[in-house]
Amino acid sequence: MMKKINLKLLFLTSILTLLPILVGVILWQDLPASLPSHFGLDGQADGFSSKLEVVFLIPLVMLGVHLFAVVVTSLDPKASNISPKMKSLVYWLVPLISALVQLSIYGAALGLIGNSTRIGLVMVGIIFLVVGNYLPKTKQNYTVGIRLPWTLDNEENWNKTHRLAGRLWVAGGMLILLTGFLSWAMPYVFFGTVFLMVLAPIFYSYWLSRA
Repeated sequence: MMKKINLKLLFLTSILTLLPILVGVILWQDLPASLPSHFGLDGQADGFSSKLEVVFLIPLVMLGVHLFAVVVTSLDPKASNISPKMKSLVYWLVPLISALVQLSIYGAALGLIGNSTRIGLVMVGIIFLVVGNYLPKTKQNYTVGIRLPWTLDNEENWNKTHRLAGRLWVAGGMLILLTGFLSWAMPYVFFGTVFLMVLAPIFYSYWLSRA
């Protein structure tokens, strides 16, 4: 297993995942005792956590998710089918999310960011764009992609499903990215787009398996 894991990259990305702790410690005196930890689609904070939880617990949870994702991917019997770029994405995705989440919280708590939700949606749109670009290039495996009984059972089904999903995710990511700056459209576009991105490939794949 260890041979399949890029230990240097894992160490680097793990440090980056925990970097917000250092930022939080530096800002400790300036941060309020209770920090916003959840934001509604209107950009307003609707959930709060203690400074200790935000600065230390959230990055540590993120680190756990990061390590789990890397290890599970490396244990996949078909790990060799996962493209190098998709493997790199597995290493970098959680650290980037960790940095975004923490900086949004710190920024909102200090009054430097007025709408953390908008920043989050822009980041989500970019992630969908990147993942959608790599989905068609991903071969059959058990950890990355649309893993359904009929996609795992049939290589042609897998390939066609991921070609469609790739187009939908790129288009959906671009739409979410663009409407992230339109407050009135944000809730409808985001949920409608994600709904389509998830369900359309599943139904298409099932239809292929029955044809």
